[in-house]
Amino acid sequence: MELILFNDDVNSFDYVIDSLIEVCGHAPEQAEQCTLVAHLKGKCGVKTGTLDELSPMNNALNSRGLSTVLA
Repeated sequence: MELILFNDDVNSFDYVIDSLIEVCGHAPEQAEQCTLVAHLKGKCGVKTGTLDELSPMNNALNSRGLSTVLA
């Protein structure tokens, strides 16, 4: 299963990067790359794992106003 982040025109790069670091445990460089890919391509797979692992991350990112889905 994969957690997918979608680009939006609302949240700043820094906010998205900080959210990926805090919620998904990304290194700063990884979070920056994922944010850039989502910005340029419209979406980016930011984390893989089981439904039990990813569901709380998906909910946390959504509650921060980020657009994510599990696929």
